[in-house]
Amino acid sequence: MDTLYIVMPAYNEEENIEAVIRAWYPCIAFASDHSRLVVADSGSSDQTHEILSKLQTELPRLKVLSHTGKKHGPKVIALYNYALSQNADFVFQTDSDGQTNPAEFIGFWNDRNSYDAILGNRQIRGDGVSRAFVEKVVCLLLRIYFGVNVPDANAPFRLMRADTIKKYLSRLPEDYDLPNIMLTTYFSYYNEKITFKTISFKPRQGGVNSINIPKIVKIGCKALGDFKALKKSMEKMN
Repeated sequence: MDTLYIVMPAYNEEENIEAVIRAWYPCIAFASDHSRLVVADSGSSDQTHEILSKLQTELPRLKVLSHTGKKHGPKVIALYNYALSQNADFVFQTDSDGQTNPAEFIGFWNDRNSYDAILGNRQIRGDGVSRAFVEKVVCLLLRIYFGVNVPDANAPFRLMRADTIKKYLSRLPEDYDLPNIMLTTYFSYYNEKITFKTISFKPRQGGVNSINIPKIVKIGCKALGDFKALKKSMEKMN
């Protein structure tokens, strides 16, 4: 059977984390006994880590990474690298805020052998029109910079072949803020076999989102320079 690593970053998610872990943990049963649910929790100042530690005593295939940096992007990169180091066949990434639906995972898993990556498409977003607008801007910039046309570049609901991630992950700095956006871009730019499936996306189920609009604007401004540099490196490799 294929080995699946479900990975999620966490930061100050004490209101959500236990319910999210309990909801997603059964999904690893679809794959081999070597499959794991891995959470990167580094820098939380609430009870997130204590809750995760307690859950580990009950859920033997739950793994917690504690030294991955505080920011979301570096945590995602560290999670992908960890899954690759553990010889995962497939990696599924989602977030720990309760906005995604585990019941929709099986549709992705059943189609895993048909694609290199199956990516979520949030056609209706419960987290507000401002974030939906940001995503549209991101997709427009990717079309301008890289010539790729994708409906949703950053959805935290993505099932990917580990060997496909491995082809591109090393191109990103370990502290890169937007790894999922660039992985989506690489997959499309280099014509990997990918598809987008519509997913639901609920409002945040509790707590406060650490990535607010001012932070998004700041990250976006930096991303413009990053996109230009990454495009140059892609052109050199062609």
